[in-house]
Order: sequence, then C-alpha cells, then structure tokens
Amino acid sequence: MAPASTWGAGHRGLDLAASAGQQVLAVDDGLVTHAGVVAGRGTVSVTHASGLRSTYEPVDGAVTVGARVGRGAVLGIVTGRTHCGGACLHLGAVRGAGYVDPRPLLEGGAVILLPLGGRR
Repeated sequence: MAPASTWGAGHRGLDLAASAGQQVLAVDDGLVTHAGVVAGRGTVSVTHASGLRSTYEPVDGAVTVGARVGRGAVLGIVTGRTHCGGACLHLGAVRGAGYVDPRPLLEGGAVILLPLGGRR
C-alpha cells in the first residue's frame, strides 16, 4: 500500500522472490551512492544517468560508495528474513523527491507476486 505521506508508513517498491545468499544485480549502469545500513537492514543505492536512483534491500553489499557499476554488476547478496515471510529482495526507485514504479527496471522480466502473508 502506498504511504499517505512521503515519509509515512507504507510500501514503496517491489518485493522480488529471492533466496538468502542470492546475488543482487544492478538494474542499469550507474554510480553507487549508498552502501550501508538503514533501519537495521543492509541497503545499496545506485544513481543512474537518467537521474533515477534504484535501491536494494536487505543486502550485504559488495560495493562501496563512489564505485561505477554496469547493468548486471553484482552489488551484494540477499540477507536474512524480511516482512515477506522469508528472504526476498526489495527493489525501490526514486526520481527527484518522489518514489516511482520500479517495474520498468526489470525490462519485462517475470514478476511473481507472493501471496498475502509471504507464503509460497
């Protein structure tokens, strides 16, 4: 559910089926602008030439801030359990000050929706 306000509670992205230890790949070329922990979860953010910023969590990052990455570059690995009920990868996208739909970043790849409660 989208948040009622910019910083209010709510979901801002996609949860993609993933396994703990699975590699996290950059959706496009860009510059790593964050690699660290936010709210107790490892996160990596990449800013792309278009101005879009993609964010991945929970990730044990294998990159450092300032690194240039190409599409498909390994950013780290998926870690731990999440609100999905198991491991999953959260992909978010921001343009300017607003969140945008990250689905176009997947280039038409299959989107698998998990059932309510995160059980497969």
